[in-house]
Amino acid sequence: MTDPQSLNESQRRHLLNNVQHADTLLSEIEGILTASASRSPFPKYQIDVAPAQSKVVQDYIARIRAQMLRVLEAEGIEPPGPRFGAIHAIRVTLAFVRIALIEIGPKYMRGCGEVPESAVARLNGLVTELQGLVDKLDAFLAQGLGQDLQGRLDRLQQTTDEVALLQKLGRIVSEHGLVEFRATLAMILDRLETRRYEIAVFGRVSSGKSSLLNRILQADVLPVGVNPITAVPTRLVGGSSSRLTVTFVDRRTEHYEIDRLADFVTEQRNPGNSKGVTRITAELPSRRLREGIAFVDTPGLGSLATSGATETKAYLPQSDLGVVLVNAGSTIAEEDIATVEALYEAGTPASVLLSKADLLTPDDRASAVAYVADQIRRQLGLDLTVHPVSVVKEYAALLDEWFERQIAPLYERHQQLASESVRRKIGALRDAVQAALRSKLGRTEAPTADLGRLKQVEVDLRKAAGEIPEVLSRGLQLSDRICELAPAAIAEAASDMVEHWTRKGSAAAPDVVATAIARTVAAEADRIHTGLSNLAGNLFSALYRTGAELHISGVPSEAELVAASAEMPRLDLGTLRGEIRKPFALRFGTAFARVAVERKLRNEVGDAVSEACRSYGRVLERWVRKAVADLQVNFDSRADGYRAQLERFLGTSDAAPEATEAIARALGELESSPVEAAASREE
Repeated sequence: MTDPQSLNESQRRHLLNNVQHADTLLSEIEGILTASASRSPFPKYQIDVAPAQSKVVQDYIARIRAQMLRVLEAEGIEPPGPRFGAIHAIRVTLAFVRIALIEIGPKYMRGCGEVPESAVARLNGLVTELQGLVDKLDAFLAQGLGQDLQGRLDRLQQTTDEVALLQKLGRIVSEHGLVEFRATLAMILDRLETRRYEIAVFGRVSSGKSSLLNRILQADVLPVGVNPITAVPTRLVGGSSSRLTVTFVDRRTEHYEIDRLADFVTEQRNPGNSKGVTRITAELPSRRLREGIAFVDTPGLGSLATSGATETKAYLPQSDLGVVLVNAGSTIAEEDIATVEALYEAGTPASVLLSKADLLTPDDRASAVAYVADQIRRQLGLDLTVHPVSVVKEYAALLDEWFERQIAPLYERHQQLASESVRRKIGALRDAVQAALRSKLGRTEAPTADLGRLKQVEVDLRKAAGEIPEVLSRGLQLSDRICELAPAAIAEAASDMVEHWTRKGSAAAPDVVATAIARTVAAEADRIHTGLSNLAGNLFSALYRTGAELHISGVPSEAELVAASAEMPRLDLGTLRGEIRKPFALRFGTAFARVAVERKLRNEVGDAVSEACRSYGRVLERWVRKAVADLQVNFDSRADGYRAQLERFLGTSDAAPEATEAIARALGELESSPVEAAASREE
């Protein structure tokens, strides 16, 4: 029986709802009191509450909350627990932040008046910059507690003497807002936790990486003759039996038979990485895969049909030894040089191989080896020995000689080498953090230009970034147009055939139709290629000018940026079947003849041409998206650091004295680090 003195269910709910609302309002009051600690450039309140007053207000809030809880307890109402995780709530809020930033774009401003053409790229660039930062924050939150840097450092503290400096670096990065170094710090922690020496194989598409690794491991495990597309390299480690371990974007880990590898690393079976693969490890009972050693097969650099090249570049600093393949069938390219340079910048030694050496005579092979070594020496100032290798059985001695001389000795020293590699990476990170701290203090020789020029290059970076979405939009529009280009292409083919008959008076050559159709489609496709090439040039120019003003070297070459759009897919018409004879209507003039021939072509090959155009348009759409994404990643990898430097030099206010002292103390801590001295000796 219900107690007549008790509240009914509706009344209890009314009481709870209003107490919760009152608590929300009290939280807003707390927010007002703490607003002075916020770094918002748009403060809502003028803080006129003295510290003593603030303390009294907070005490009263605590009393009010305690009393509200007593009221609920007296009525037998249990306060509900938290409904949402903080990380989930922050990520949901970030989604609304994204929407707010998107609406900064020029197309959303047109309701307020026509946006000046000169401001379009600048506004788009602003959106791109801010969205990139939001995406990085969201990605960090998505990693979960397992990626907490301090927690990982604490766990490692008793296992390695490098952790002391890493702890300093982690604390300094957090205290001084140097978020651009968190990814590098996390990567070094990965290396410390695994203690595995990783020998990664890099090279352009078709340089023979997978074939080389299969030959080294003496097992046909890696797919050959296809383009890898997964967003992570494939690690090959030793094991008592063959097994494949695949991790997915939802953090799920599954085990498969080793022959399932192609299901995850080929375009045919995992188009566009639709399966969401984030990590692949293949265990093999190979005598050349000993404990503590891993070989890594990376997606091809310069790949046009895959999305893996970008991740390969991101992986470069993680490897302990980079094996760079230069195809003997072509020649050393800018991308090969850039790979070697990136490895050394990250403190990673490189071994350069001239792959497919069986294609050359002994004399030509010697000349090619000398030429590659000379180009590396001229462009990078590095004296590296270039080793010719081949996977062809008759030339196996070349590969075996390189392996026995360069790789086998590493097996006995892998733990020591892994430690040395980590120390070099820590030293490189320490130098970068020091440079950032010095720029905060103004103790750097970088910008000799006046503030006006620094502000201009900051605007130039923003405008260049703003071109990226515009070029992507135009490229997608043109690829859609190509899908519907069959009627125009057939009309052009009909005109060419009539001209051929009129000029030569003979039956049309079999390739007249295909040539005319391909030319029509290529004219539209070339507009896409031109747009991407111009974009790459503009991005390079903006990076170059900014780097020059900041006196920063290591700007990616224009060729490296252009490489993303260098090899556009070509139209494949297959075999067009159909016989078009000289029309009787030609006697009545070329106009009548073109109409008749066009009608005949539509009947004979119209369906085939339409299907070819649609397929090519869709291929181009995927290629445009990937090429633009590669350009943006290459650009942002440098531009983000430049923006951080510019922000420090162009800050609106000087650091407070206590902040300046804290930065100076942090610099002193890093300058006195013994680990860095050891790292320097190892180099």
